[in-house]
Amino acid sequence: MIFHGGLRYGIDFKEGTQMTVKWNGVPPEDKIRAALSKKINGEVTVQPFTDVAAKDEIVIGTERMGEQQMAAARKAMQDTLEATFGDAQSGKLDFNNAGAAEVADRVTVPLQQAGVQLSDQQLKKLVGDLLAYRNTPPRSGMITSFDQLSAVPGVNSAIISVLKQQFSLSPFSILQVQMVGPKVGGELRTKAVLATLYALGGMLVYIAFRFEWIYGVAAVVACFHDTIITIGLFSLFNKEITLTVIAALLTLVGYSMNDTIVIFDRIRENLKLLRREPLESLINKSVNQTLSRTIMTSGLTFLTVIALFLFGGPVLHGFSFALVVGIIIGTYSSVFVASPIVLFWHNWADSRRRTAPVPVAAPKVAQPARKSSTKV
Repeated sequence: MIFHGGLRYGIDFKEGTQMTVKWNGVPPEDKIRAALSKKINGEVTVQPFTDVAAKDEIVIGTERMGEQQMAAARKAMQDTLEATFGDAQSGKLDFNNAGAAEVADRVTVPLQQAGVQLSDQQLKKLVGDLLAYRNTPPRSGMITSFDQLSAVPGVNSAIISVLKQQFSLSPFSILQVQMVGPKVGGELRTKAVLATLYALGGMLVYIAFRFEWIYGVAAVVACFHDTIITIGLFSLFNKEITLTVIAALLTLVGYSMNDTIVIFDRIRENLKLLRREPLESLINKSVNQTLSRTIMTSGLTFLTVIALFLFGGPVLHGFSFALVVGIIIGTYSSVFVASPIVLFWHNWADSRRRTAPVPVAAPKVAQPARKSSTKV
């Protein structure tokens, strides 16, 4: 991290532009991502909404840019999506992504030619009513057929015919374009760090209560070691830190902690059964007794995460990479980091007791003999 000048944060943690796009049906994320990456400079992320009610909406993120660049990126995104999924070759204007001025300019002359005479005020009202109907739920910015507009007051077959001649209907609609400023990115970074520290602190209290405080310290040091090594590998391979990576790190902390607790629990049991056994030999036996469980559990989880890493796609790449690395690191840290810390502490404490100076009793001072007196 030092040689690379810090971490490479994703759009979630830095300035950027987020565009919310509604889709007609399930959005083809991979195709959208591939099309936009060719036309827009910098990184482009495509993420679906987790809300069931908004399963047809996606968020497209781009890197930091100014207002002019943001407008250009929005235009480039719209043109790319239109060329890929719409009817850009026909030369018609996309009604689902057109503004009031664009619609009015496009229909003014064709309406007159079709015999629909409207004043400027009437035309303005007609366009406003059409767009209001398009933007009202459940349509929410997108219609699928021009015949739906017949429900708008004052719209007749002649107007719908003109709309069909001048406009096309793309399967998407850009609902919102917003900037993510540095303050929001800084707050997300702070909350991500605090979430990890709170998790480690809570586990420290739990293990200290269940075992001894040194066991809690050893487990937290091992988990901190796992987190630092994983983040360091992200920096080494120049991968981005995103919110999904933070979720993977918290998952890793819990997974590694669980493995460590299993070993500590066996150590505690053997301390009661093998009281005369040296502590180093006792810890070694405890690790060996739980080794088969560790290999089986970590191995099966590792196979699952490898499959996620290979076939999960670019959206889950950071999440799966963190788990692949974390399972390997978390498994060896439970054996080679957490347990030796406990052993080191007990050996150090025992050596201090043995070398502690024994207080020497002060020598007794002989008292002078009393003279006996005889009373005559």
